[in-house]
Amino acid sequence: MTKVKIRHYRIKRGKGFWEPTAKMKRLGFYAVPCGPDGPDAWTTAEQWNARWDTTRRGEAPSPAMVSADNLSPDRVEELTVYPPRSLGEAFRRYRRTDEWRSKAPRTREDWWRGWRRIKPVFGDCDPRTVSLEHVSAWRRAIEDTVSLREAHRCLKIWRALWKVSAALGYCVRDADPSLGVRNRSAAGRSLTWSEGEVSRVAKRASRLGYRGLAAVVAVAWDTQMSPGDVRALRASQLARGAAGEAFFTERGKTGKPVGGVLSGRALAVLTAYLERLGVDLHGDAYIFRNRSGAPYSKDTLGDDFRDVRAAEFGRGERRTIGHDFRRSGAVEAIAGGAKAEAVAHAMGNTLSASNALFATYVPVNVATLRSVTDARRAGRRKLRENER
Repeated sequence: MTKVKIRHYRIKRGKGFWEPTAKMKRLGFYAVPCGPDGPDAWTTAEQWNARWDTTRRGEAPSPAMVSADNLSPDRVEELTVYPPRSLGEAFRRYRRTDEWRSKAPRTREDWWRGWRRIKPVFGDCDPRTVSLEHVSAWRRAIEDTVSLREAHRCLKIWRALWKVSAALGYCVRDADPSLGVRNRSAAGRSLTWSEGEVSRVAKRASRLGYRGLAAVVAVAWDTQMSPGDVRALRASQLARGAAGEAFFTERGKTGKPVGGVLSGRALAVLTAYLERLGVDLHGDAYIFRNRSGAPYSKDTLGDDFRDVRAAEFGRGERRTIGHDFRRSGAVEAIAGGAKAEAVAHAMGNTLSASNALFATYVPVNVATLRSVTDARRAGRRKLRENER
């Protein structure tokens, strides 16, 4: 019989097999029996080689991608095959560096959010072939179909990704076509909550059975921590001061002590919630959980808050538990005479250009947090008087 040379084709005991490499197996390709060695077996092997070639060139999804459900963004990208010197290949290389691994989880979430809109248009493109017109049209499409805020966010990620790609040798840093595109941002929000309104949300949540959410609302309002930081709190992070004050330490994003002092009302809500859990939380156990008992995720916390908010204020209410809570606390504190530096510490931010020096010479302590809490009470009274 005529001998032929076919890629990945092997003969065992007179029968042909198409055998993929380890790399191909990771993408969902597996050994295929082709039948007795001969023209029919050769045709089958060549058909599988053609399938591999379309996947390798990025012209078709891999078998693993087609059959998989509910994959994480990381796994989806690992199963995606990009052409050589493409933006997708550059992003994959960057994700394998220590710089990517050292990014805060929410920063990586922002990158993935931006990449979700970059990938369909530019993922398989050589960045050197992208023009200003391409980027401008892409940004405009996002603004028209999603929002101005999302378009602004995505272009920021594009520019950061371009710099990374340039560092990896895929393009020239100063040749970024997006530099000719004006990245307009949405006007800053100005919505605020009052203490009474927040109390109504917490009470409504408790009555509807969202006791974990009620505790989150109380803690987020008093501490001024972001919802992401609140839901990530562990049992070991609840601390007590010398005077009996309750507060949290170790903000998840920056790793420094943060958070306002809990009021007696918030502490009562938190204590009641913990008692209803029926179990003692220790160490690294997540404090805040949804009605099923699972730790709150970004999606479940947002969904529950929107449901309770609508039940209390109607479907037209759009104020959030994140920025609008924190803005409200800052307004109260400043109105009450708190210094900007103290407010920044209580919110887990710094206003100084040199964050490291600022944190070194103006360290966070319970007295600072207490001063902000007292200022918020004073500011709250002033704001009420102005409304009369």
